[in-house]
Amino acid sequence: MKKIIHPIKPIYNNNSKILILGSFPSEKSREKGFYYAHPQNRFWRVLENIFNEEIISRETFLSKYNIALWDVIKSCKIKGSSDTSITDVEVNDINELINNSNIKHIFTTGSKAYNLYNKYLFKKTNIKAISLPSTSPANAVKNLNDLTNEYKIIKDYLKIPD
Repeated sequence: MKKIIHPIKPIYNNNSKILILGSFPSEKSREKGFYYAHPQNRFWRVLENIFNEEIISRETFLSKYNIALWDVIKSCKIKGSSDTSITDVEVNDINELINNSNIKHIFTTGSKAYNLYNKYLFKKTNIKAISLPSTSPANAVKNLNDLTNEYKIIKDYLKIPD
């Protein structure tokens, strides 16, 4: 396996209040150059459900709700899109992003992102991450309704009423 460098820039601005961290982009996301780009990934549908809003422009939507998006891993060896195959990890320096925004809360999507965040980044950020389930189609245990219910916590941290 060849080491792959994360090809997608973080999405954030000075007003970002929360950061959602994945592990590493899927093959489809790397190919399309945007987060959660696999058509079977439920991330964007979950956000549409939570905010009761159709997402026309993903970047505009994230900016509107002060959500930053990035991944824990800067580079790694990975087979296809499988988090379980990830080795030789180098992590992103998320402190620059945090220092240039208003981020006070961090959420991770999936156990790999959560475990890597705690292992490598928590001691640098001192922000406790909240683990959310993966929205990947590989996480067949959770249906769209389950995911939506678990991701609703994001609105609490953004102080947006239901």
